[in-house]
Amino acid sequence: MSSNYPAFIIMVPFVSALLIFVIGWWNKKLSCGLVIAVLAAVFLLSIGIMKDVIANGTIRYWLGGWEPPWGIEYAVDYLNAFMLVIISFVSLVVTIYSKKSIEKEIPDKIVPFYSLYLLLITGLMGIVITGDLFNVFVFLEIAAISCYALIAVGRKGASYSSFKYIVMGTVGASFYLLGVGYIYLVTGSLNMLDVAELLPPLYDSKVVLTAGVFMLVGIGLKMAVYPLHAWAPGAYSDAPSAVSALIAPLMTKVAAYLMIRIFFTVFKPYFFVDVIPLASILTWIAAVSVIAGSIYAIAQSDLKKMLSYSVVAQIGYIALGIGLANKAGLTGAVLHILNEAFTKGCVFMVAGAIIYKTGSCNIVGFKDLYRKMPFTMSAFLIGAFSMVGIPPTCGFFSKLYLIIGSIDAKQWIFVAVLLTSSILNVIYFFRVIKIAAFEDVIPDYSRTTPYITYRLDEVPLSMLIPILVMAAGILVCGIFSPEIINTVIQHIIPASF
Repeated sequence: MSSNYPAFIIMVPFVSALLIFVIGWWNKKLSCGLVIAVLAAVFLLSIGIMKDVIANGTIRYWLGGWEPPWGIEYAVDYLNAFMLVIISFVSLVVTIYSKKSIEKEIPDKIVPFYSLYLLLITGLMGIVITGDLFNVFVFLEIAAISCYALIAVGRKGASYSSFKYIVMGTVGASFYLLGVGYIYLVTGSLNMLDVAELLPPLYDSKVVLTAGVFMLVGIGLKMAVYPLHAWAPGAYSDAPSAVSALIAPLMTKVAAYLMIRIFFTVFKPYFFVDVIPLASILTWIAAVSVIAGSIYAIAQSDLKKMLSYSVVAQIGYIALGIGLANKAGLTGAVLHILNEAFTKGCVFMVAGAIIYKTGSCNIVGFKDLYRKMPFTMSAFLIGAFSMVGIPPTCGFFSKLYLIIGSIDAKQWIFVAVLLTSSILNVIYFFRVIKIAAFEDVIPDYSRTTPYITYRLDEVPLSMLIPILVMAAGILVCGIFSPEIINTVIQHIIPASF
């Protein structure tokens, strides 16, 4: 039975997306509960796959029994098993959170929302699990088209943000597909492991060089690395709160997974370091992304827009770790994917909770939120600490490994960039905390009215508990980061490192 888990983990949400549309048409109140049940099953499947990989090594599942390279293969190693657990867990938590939020924001679109939601999860899981380059493109489009529709039903301006994402997302997918086409032209194969064996003798070919460049540009656009980030801030900030809480921690991180896969599996690590120096170029682009994203975040007055630009900055950390192409750098990049999944999920959920209670996400209007929503805002504080890199949060450990990786590469400028970015994170997060937690100091002798007593006004438990779970996850992943690295991440690092 467990040998079929790779197929089930794709088919269960895909088939359920179609069934929920039918069942929800009959009784829309069942939609959310059914999605929770489906994603709980998917999460258990992902745990089963991870345990199998740890016990027995890489899983290779041939669809329809067709042996690769003629058939499509699902190849699951430590890296994609790790990603499957992240995607399934975050999506399950966000689904629980989404019920009240969606009922308030888009009450007339609940059934199509959850149907598209499951299609998006199917696409993300498929990108991660497949071992076929063209199949990646298919799942990219499933995820992207679902995401376009989910964003478009958001607040004012969402349709334009979705359209901009469609245009840039299509360009990115086209670049990736062109690269895949060139690889197929010279190798006659689309299976990643097969291509990895066939490519090294062809590394001097201009066709292969072009393929590598095209694929990384396309993936870079999907990752929202500066200056290919223009679609991300509007898409994340204008989408419904539950959609933002799902795509912010997952969409760009799945693209980052794909970049790691292309960098270190499809091509040998030395290809992008020595044959064509894209790794070096990527580190500088990542450094600019870190600083530029942070500066743009400081300039925002809307919390969701601020957090959206923070996504651009944080994806720069991951790109930097990939580009450093050493053990510590890649360890930091993979650990930061985990950190971002919990941190961005947490802070975007908090933003959605604020919108749920106040109807606005304007930072200026956050006065006294810590007194009204202490648990929600405490979770936000933990997320902010992780973004800054304060122990024992996971953000501290991922940044530490990235700093060590930069030192190992003798790139002191990147150490300065990482430290500067932490200071910039303090600036834009402290602004929110200052308004929400502190009131203007008024000496008692000049006060004409008594201190205001605020009534506790938290969001419903179905929203609050997922927020607290994500906040707890930030701390747990930080405290147990050595175990996570020793059990999983160390097996992701190429042997040549």
